[in-house]
Amino acid sequence: MRAELSSRLVAQRALTTGIVDKISEHGSLAKAFKEVRSNQGAAGIDGVSLEEYERRLTEHIGHLQEALRKGTYRPQAVRGVEIPKPNGGKRLLGIPTVEDRVVQQSIQNALQIVYDPYFSEYSYGFRPGRSAHQAVEQAACYVMEGKVWVVDIDLKSFFDEINHERLMSRLGKVISDERLLKLIRRYLKAGMMQDGLCSQRIAGTPQGGPLSPLLSNIVLDELDRELEARGLSFARYADDCNIFVKSQRSAQRVLASLTRFIEEKLKLKINREKSGVRRCDQVKFLGHTVEQNGKIRIADASIKRLKMKIREVTKRNRGLSFSRVIMETNRVIQGWAVYYRRCNTWLSRLKELDGWIRRRLRCYALKQHQKRYPTYRFLRSLGLGENQAWAAVMYRKWWPMANYPPILKVMGIRWFAEQGLKSLAEVQAVKR
Repeated sequence: MRAELSSRLVAQRALTTGIVDKISEHGSLAKAFKEVRSNQGAAGIDGVSLEEYERRLTEHIGHLQEALRKGTYRPQAVRGVEIPKPNGGKRLLGIPTVEDRVVQQSIQNALQIVYDPYFSEYSYGFRPGRSAHQAVEQAACYVMEGKVWVVDIDLKSFFDEINHERLMSRLGKVISDERLLKLIRRYLKAGMMQDGLCSQRIAGTPQGGPLSPLLSNIVLDELDRELEARGLSFARYADDCNIFVKSQRSAQRVLASLTRFIEEKLKLKINREKSGVRRCDQVKFLGHTVEQNGKIRIADASIKRLKMKIREVTKRNRGLSFSRVIMETNRVIQGWAVYYRRCNTWLSRLKELDGWIRRRLRCYALKQHQKRYPTYRFLRSLGLGENQAWAAVMYRKWWPMANYPPILKVMGIRWFAEQGLKSLAEVQAVKR
């Protein structure tokens, strides 16, 4: 084992000799900018947008090449932005400047080649050719083997808690170019500007930069190696890690020992409220739940999240045209159905969701006419009889009106298909 590790480190260090020269090549930086541009993203603290940076790209790359090779490049502070978490609360992102994103992307491209071949087979996040679907399918394989008890580990504020010294120590074992080590340390120490105040970082790597995902895998590779050394079955996607065992007692022992390892050795924190031992069908893993028979279904929380998103899109006070709302709804449906395409979801459940989405959209379409007589005329134009149209507009609330049987008939599946609305059931069936 030690001989294998030593051989691996020798090979990796050979790849990183003079690696800053590779990172700072014109072609490497130009490629990095294209990737940054394709990912879009807002401006950093300097206010320079992607479009503005691109207009002077050749000049910028020239300056970057010189600064990187001389070791004089200084990253700027990131711009702190809070975004809502799906389950409530806020997540703090750190948005680097466009130039810092370009440099980080070039570093990431170079280091990915060095590190990725040696990462665990059971690590699926932020790696080329690997996906969340593969992680979930691996989890299903474990369950089919009878490993139905899950040690569900939740790392508390993982990206914010990464220990700089431990990370730099691990990087120093592989990276032989001191210029790159100094540059990465500068990125880690770069402050965060939020509400006009700049705070210095003593731990963590801000979410929002291209380099952070790779650094997170380097940190958690140590956890992967520990799990493999213990002969445990696991699947990890970024900081979402599940371990599968055959008995509840074994799972509880694993949770206790891993908690000690993670907190004492890795210097990370376990969220004790969210971590625990559960049956596989009680665990949400990357938005999915694996049943005890190995079938994969959409987690209940994921369906709630879909409904929240549809509610946002179909808010009746948005003032957008109905066709625009249909277009935005289709975008949500398409993305959601594609992500969950491998689930063994009952068709009846998808049809139920489709019906709920149509009802939300009916409310939107009806409220566009606001008052009773314009709504009456709209319903008559759809072919509703005079008495039925008057009965419909007597409803005091839009939600019950949208479920009035005569309205369901004229604003049903066929009508929505004519408006261009996609169906969850149909999209998922096509994508399987």
